[in-house]
Amino acid sequence: MLKTIFEISKMDCPSEENLIRMKLDGVASIAKLDFDIPNRMLSVYHNGEVEVIEKLILELNLGGKIILSEDVEQIESDENSQQRKVLMSVLFINFAFFMIEMTTGFISNSMGLVADSLDMLADSFVYGISLFAVGGSILTKKKIARLAGYFQIILAAIGFVEVLRRFLGLEKLPDFSTMIIVSILALIANAACLYILQKAKGKDEAHMKASMIFTSNDVVINLGVIVAGLMVNLLNSNKPDLIVGAIVFVIVIRGALRILNLSK
Repeated sequence: MLKTIFEISKMDCPSEENLIRMKLDGVASIAKLDFDIPNRMLSVYHNGEVEVIEKLILELNLGGKIILSEDVEQIESDENSQQRKVLMSVLFINFAFFMIEMTTGFISNSMGLVADSLDMLADSFVYGISLFAVGGSILTKKKIARLAGYFQIILAAIGFVEVLRRFLGLEKLPDFSTMIIVSILALIANAACLYILQKAKGKDEAHMKASMIFTSNDVVINLGVIVAGLMVNLLNSNKPDLIVGAIVFVIVIRGALRILNLSK
């Protein structure tokens, strides 16, 4: 891994940073970009093609020039190792709660818990494929984020079919106490995952942003299932559970669309 430092004399604010990011997005050999706007410096971590990178930067007419280029394989490896540990931690938490919520969802007949469990499964899938993205190029990370978005849409479609089936059929009331207790535990777990991801290095990369979007959605979903449990008990009806289940899948689709937009 090489680290090439550019002096960008006209880089005064995040606008120039965004221009440079968009310009370099298609370069497959780039693993990471580090911007030091106050000192007008850009560090590019890459696997060669320095001439191509330099040419693209010069085309922006921001006064870019190479200061130095050095081998930083160990530095990059340390950061990648931390990302892997973070992703492994949240992967374990999400898959464990997928199992818990899927099991309790079927036992308690709660569509809200089943929906949230499928969302947890999707998150586990996201974290799993993100592990393969660590240390890869920006282009690879965006492809993986795109795959995660499509996977979410497929799960949401399956969920909508089940919600419709339950609306049309005769289903017994869900166990509201199980819904509330399990959702509170899942809320705590997701809040912990979000905290871990926000503190991680490389959190601005596409695959890490995808992970944070999914986890943010989960926090909202957990609150929704808790409210649904209270309404099931208050109204003595399974409709609040089904409505929240449907809303969960809308949130899942919105998150998937954000991921697809991020991966462009």
